[in-house]
Amino acid sequence: MSRPKGTPKTGGRKAGTPNKVTQDAREWLTQLVEGNREQIERDLQSLDPKDRLQVLEKFMQYTIPKLQAVEATVHDDGPVYDYSKLTDDELLTLYRLLPKVQSDGGLNELYSTSSTVLK
Repeated sequence: MSRPKGTPKTGGRKAGTPNKVTQDAREWLTQLVEGNREQIERDLQSLDPKDRLQVLEKFMQYTIPKLQAVEATVHDDGPVYDYSKLTDDELLTLYRLLPKVQSDGGLNELYSTSSTVLK
């Protein structure tokens, strides 16, 4: 007989806990790689440069996290600008103003400069 709808699930693994097979497989692979590191390095050196880079790229996806695009919108009761459309020189101008704005504690100069730069 199944449990009625709305009744909380009881028993089983807690969320985020890997199952025993997954955990054992990861430990085995880790030991395998650690025990054969020198052979793996020799094998990599024997590959053509193009093939070597492809293998290293595949390894990296397991050690270096992939970065995601980030979009930020700044709201501070002032005008909202799309800074993604600025040139490098315009961004550099605004960047140089930030320490002054932070020391003054106000954003008026930044907004007036942004308005000028964004026109």
